[in-house]
Formats: sequence, structure tokens, C-alpha cells
Amino acid sequence: MKIEDLTWGMVESLIKKEKRAVLPLGSVEQHGKLSLGTDMILARKVALEAAEPLGVPVYPVLAYGVAPYFAAYPGTVSLKMGTYLKVVEDILESLYQSGHRKILIVNGHGGNAFAGGLAQEWLGTHEDARVRLHNWWAAPRTWERVQAAEKGSSHASWMENFPWTEVDGVAYETQKSKPPLDLEILRQKGPRAVRAFVGDGNFGGTEKRDAALMEEIWDIAVKETRDILENGWAD
Repeated sequence: MKIEDLTWGMVESLIKKEKRAVLPLGSVEQHGKLSLGTDMILARKVALEAAEPLGVPVYPVLAYGVAPYFAAYPGTVSLKMGTYLKVVEDILESLYQSGHRKILIVNGHGGNAFAGGLAQEWLGTHEDARVRLHNWWAAPRTWERVQAAEKGSSHASWMENFPWTEVDGVAYETQKSKPPLDLEILRQKGPRAVRAFVGDGNFGGTEKRDAALMEEIWDIAVKETRDILENGWAD
């Protein structure tokens, strides 16, 4: 359930029996021919679909993330690392004050993954809480299926091309596959050099695959996320 569909009184009543909550993390950044909001769209949607049958509240997605390497692509928004960590820390503190004690962070952007380290530090002063960072696209079952379909697929390729991340009027290549980029070389470059190296924004793979495959992968991702919500907590 979306937290914005509830009143504060409804949340207070809910927390008496349900201590779990979900916080999606996204990013606004270049995704080749896909929406600039791809990471926030996917994190929010997988979180909502996973949590809905369990009655677990999902907070609004933190849309902006850390993506300085894409700064030369128009439309990209990147927060400084210190700013981002402080925002996530403040959100965790707010959820704790509301009474949530099991917080699943559903992350849709690799640049945000270091928030897991912040969560570990935060738990040092909140030992009755549990926080888990879940990179939904890189979770074992989901990633295994993606790589089985097309090894080397990565950022801004077909693996993120769902009906809800496509842009109207854009044509997507279904045959030609882009070779995977050398990420170690990419990580040594500044924003303008990254754009020159990456080009269209796709890190590797075709631009679009058939609908049946995408439905299968999405179903795996939602079930894998829901399984963590149900069974992924240390007691």
C-alpha cells in the first residue's frame, strides 16, 4: 500500500501490528533511449507489487540519487554523496520514530548501493531495528535469468526496457546487440569522457526483447523482493 493513501492515524493503527516498511531508492539519469526516470520507476513499481499482498506500507521513492558520471548527459540529476547519505539517514530516522522496525530499502540504482553501509552504521544506535538493502535488478534469481537470456546485458539495455520505462515515439532496436563496456575503464573517467566512451548510454545488450521474457523477469523480481519482505529478516 502507498503511504500517501493513508492518514497518520491509519499508519499509527497499522504499525501496532505491522512493523515492516519499504523505502524505494531511484535516480534521475540517462538511460539511453529509455526514460530518465527508469531507476525510480522500476524501484517504486517492484516495491509496490511485492508489498501489496502483504499489507506492508511503501513510502514514496527517493527519486534523486548519486550519478555524477552521467553529468554530461542532459536531464541527469546527481546529489553529492554526503547530501544523499544525510537524506537517507533522516528518512530512516523518521520511519523509526513512526514505529517501523523492519525497513526494506528497494534500490534501483547502482550508485546508491553505498546506502547499505550507512544503514549498518545507523543500526549501531538503533539495535532494535532491522534494515536491509535490496538491489532488485541484481538479486540472485533476477540477475541469473537476465544473464541467461543475454550475457553481458547492463545499464540502459533491454533488461530495463519495460512498457513503463519506454518513451512514446522512440524506436527500439530488437536485433543488434551492443558489446558490453569495460566498466573498469569507465570508472576512471570524468563526465565528459564517460559520455564520449559510452555514447548512446547503453552499457551493453540489445535495446528491447520480447514481452514474454520481460514479463517472466518482472515476475521473478517481484517474487524475489516479496520473499525478502517475508523471510529476509534476522531475529
